Amino acid sequence: MSAYKAFKACVPIEWSDKLYITLVRGMPGTRELHRRTLEALHLRKCNRTVVRKNTPTVRGMLQQVKRLVAIETKEMYEARKQREANQRALRPPFVISHHPAPKTDSSQ
Repeated sequence: MSAYKAFKACVPIEWSDKLYITLVRGMPGTRELHRRTLEALHLRKCNRTVVRKNTPTVRGMLQQVKRLVAIETKEMYEARKQREANQRALRPPFVISHHPAPKTDSSQ
């Protein structure tokens, strides 16, 4: 198990004062009730994240659409964003030479 998943498994959502909610599945083909719930959460496009206060009302809405969204605490969200930034970071370019190496006379 990765460190991120271990961290995600041990932090209860109830302890966080804010929730980071990301829509991970599209709305087409979902029930009208689920679409209206996502609109109430201001989630209209895939991979968009909104921040909501952790209240019983919001948790009830999330329970209704739990298969469409990913719920994270602030620490989990920041860890994921840092990991994504590290993956996108610039790396030194590969240097490939297509010219044969010069021959050296090793018998001398």
